[in-house]
Amino acid sequence: MLTGQGTGIALSPAELRAIPDDRYLAEMTKCIFRSGFVWKIIENKWPDFERAFSYFDTMSCAMLSDEDLEVLAQDARIVRNAIKIRTVRDNGQFIQGIRKDHQRFAYWIADWPASDIIGLWTALKRDGSRLGGNTSGYFLRFIGKDTFLLSRDVMSALQREGIVEHARSPGKKALGQIQSAFNTWQSESGRSLAEISRTLAYSVDS
Repeated sequence: MLTGQGTGIALSPAELRAIPDDRYLAEMTKCIFRSGFVWKIIENKWPDFERAFSYFDTMSCAMLSDEDLEVLAQDARIVRNAIKIRTVRDNGQFIQGIRKDHQRFAYWIADWPASDIIGLWTALKRDGSRLGGNTSGYFLRFIGKDTFLLSRDVMSALQREGIVEHARSPGKKALGQIQSAFNTWQSESGRSLAEISRTLAYSVDS
């Protein structure tokens, strides 16, 4: 594991490019299964997830048949959520599709500019499976791609700073305003998007 991968510490583009694509699919899957579930249970079962999904080899996962998915949905070693299990095949196919134009999924992630991290979230949500909401943000954070997260506290801080009108889930216009604000703060401070995001969250009395 590269320093930072899985810890939420931002990696350099070169470090992100060195991560095998199977680890990207694995982290996607882990974040999807964590969503709305007890994270500790997913962590405890994760070695069995790795074995059940052929260590997230992207080609193998992309080629899972409907029958394979039915068998996995009955596998007591993992969390038997058929909808989330299907995302492994869907996202394996998504990654394979990206590889046609970018050689490696890792290169696509690494080369995406931090000044348009919202655009990367949008692409993951649009073309991936169950990568909407904060799931794409958590995926990027845990794989090591610098990103902010729009938690309740961060949104409250953004409202306080006059960046958004309210702390509810932001629409397209508000997302643009948020990206612009983070770009400005990053330029002024030299800090990562993750560091700025955490500073905003800590500035709010929960």
